[in-house]
Amino acid sequence: MAMGRMIAAAMLLTYCVVVSGHYEGNPFVVSGRVYCDTCRAGFETDVTTDIPGAMVRIECKDREGQQLKYSIEGVTNSNGTYNIMVIGDRGDDICDVVPISSPQSDCAESDFRRNCARVILTNNNGVISNNRFANALGFLRNEPMPGCAELLQKYKENDDDA
Repeated sequence: MAMGRMIAAAMLLTYCVVVSGHYEGNPFVVSGRVYCDTCRAGFETDVTTDIPGAMVRIECKDREGQQLKYSIEGVTNSNGTYNIMVIGDRGDDICDVVPISSPQSDCAESDFRRNCARVILTNNNGVISNNRFANALGFLRNEPMPGCAELLQKYKENDDDA
């Protein structure tokens, strides 16, 4: 009976060591937001809107052969922001957040200028926090909203004053 308990305890201890080694410390939390470029300007404006329910994916690839090594998906909340937990240090990988889909049929074209946000998922870079913040990802509205020409002209005038 005592021998059976020792074997069970040894198996449980082995399992705990294997599982704890797999997690490699605290998980990272990658946060970001997804927006609709309502003017098709290529950047965020005063009339840019957030996209709730947008799907995004974190993809981590091998530096050498660009082979996918890790992938996890997430969905934006009612404010158009996402928080995705990533288990394990991805120090040797190149990790990007990419947009997958938008639930808004009139704003579902991924903006090629804002379709990727690089994130560093390692503890070996001097960053103390496990929170990582990705640049915003954008989708383009099918047609610019009314008033966009005037808004973009305003931005151009402000740029000329600089």
